[in-house]
Amino acid sequence: MELSFILNELGEERENYFNAVSPPIIQSSNFTFKTVTAIRQAMANEFETNLYSRGQNPTLNILRKKLAALDGAEDALVFSSGIGAISVPLLSILKSGDHIVAVENPYSWVRKLFNEFLPKFGITTTFIDGTDFNNFENAVTPQTRLIYLESPNTFSYELQDIKKVAGFARSHSILTMIDNSYCSPLYQQPHLMGIDLVAQSATKYIGGHSDVVAGVLTGSKALIKQIFDHEFMNLGPSVSPHSAWLLLRGLRTLPLRLQRSFESTRVITQWLNKQDGIQQVIWPFSDDFKQAQLAHEQMQGCGGLFSFTLKDSSFNRIEAFCNSLQHILLAVSWGGHESLILPSTASITENDYVVTDERHQLIRMYIGLEDPQYLISDIEQALGKI
Repeated sequence: MELSFILNELGEERENYFNAVSPPIIQSSNFTFKTVTAIRQAMANEFETNLYSRGQNPTLNILRKKLAALDGAEDALVFSSGIGAISVPLLSILKSGDHIVAVENPYSWVRKLFNEFLPKFGITTTFIDGTDFNNFENAVTPQTRLIYLESPNTFSYELQDIKKVAGFARSHSILTMIDNSYCSPLYQQPHLMGIDLVAQSATKYIGGHSDVVAGVLTGSKALIKQIFDHEFMNLGPSVSPHSAWLLLRGLRTLPLRLQRSFESTRVITQWLNKQDGIQQVIWPFSDDFKQAQLAHEQMQGCGGLFSFTLKDSSFNRIEAFCNSLQHILLAVSWGGHESLILPSTASITENDYVVTDERHQLIRMYIGLEDPQYLISDIEQALGKI
């Protein structure tokens, strides 16, 4: 299916809404039926019917079709946050006594989910260095129900060999799930490499304008329906019709925004690598990235998110650099039109800072849609001040 068709036509039955180019926002909580028989049938299968917008909604259904097609999946669910797109499926497919093998250093709220929430239900997790495939083989037990990946992660960018892990999991009847937020469906398609469930934060590249929070899960129709019929409908993590419409708007320009961010990041990371005050730059498509070959094998492109360290990585020097930026904004998240910066020190106090801990030294930067030379000038003046 052609990308242009997915983004601009798939699911859009314009003759049903006055031939409007942009899909309408069906801002309705519920929907009427002609007969009791018709509403009874709808109540029996909300997955396929517009009955109540906690489940399905016409605006949302256009979005679901596009997101599933982008991922090469049979179906999709849209959640009110990225962590919702991860938490709800896990509650659906796991039970007491089950075991998870997960990559170390996942998204912080996923780590909390594995360490603090799931143990309440008797579900345990083993964290491993996913860059070494042997660690997956060694960590699996007879109780392992799920292998959880995040490739790349979004601070230090470790990769996993997705196809190899998926094949291993299938041979042991273990489900696989990946957070694909960094790459988006345009730059990595985990389903084509054998992954069962693909989640991503739609707040990032899909939305693209820093004005909506949402998450996406894609997979087989049977698995998506199972999650929808039970945990999704009981916990109620649905998005509003207006949020669904904002995500549809974001999809229109997704390829252009990703390409711009990708190209600008290449320019800026190459410039940073030449600066005396910079110790290292970590970006999966840099020539010196330790897993560069794997990155090029399983990723079609690279996002605008990278990290770097200063040669003088004292706590105060890191924060002075970030505080000195005039145009690059200090904020969490990424994927919008604006460039952002976030040091690891934001999550710890000075007393907890360990100068020899590389993860404490990391400064994460996201490159948005501004002119790269404009951003370089801002970085240059901030480096000059420290």
